[in-house]
Amino acid sequence: MARFFFNPPIYRTGSVTTGLMDWFETPQAHFIKINVPGYSKEDVKVQVEEGNVLVVRGEGGKEKEKEKGTVWHVAERGGGVEGVGFSREIELPEDVKVDQIKAQVENGVLTVVLPKDLSPKASKVRNIHVSSKL
Repeated sequence: MARFFFNPPIYRTGSVTTGLMDWFETPQAHFIKINVPGYSKEDVKVQVEEGNVLVVRGEGGKEKEKEKGTVWHVAERGGGVEGVGFSREIELPEDVKVDQIKAQVENGVLTVVLPKDLSPKASKVRNIHVSSKL
């Protein structure tokens, strides 16, 4: 069973953006879908850290109002204010082929496909010889 690491959203200038997530699996792969409204593929970074932790970060986000004198009062829909973003960390199951992970952003949803290693696993049981002397 995988553990979830929920990072608090990044807090800057009082605005918060979180990526709501679904995780499901089929016999061939795990699928993670994260809401990333207003984020383009360039704004979203997906990495595997420490060998088994999937890290998803979003920075930037939707087009900012660049008109001089614009004041943001609330920015909750995916960016809005420079630097506001999100970060999610998920410990991956042991059966994921880390070198074959794929990710795509479409219609405000990041989909990460984590293919499973379907090859038979070597037994994790190791017999230890028991003797009368060490």
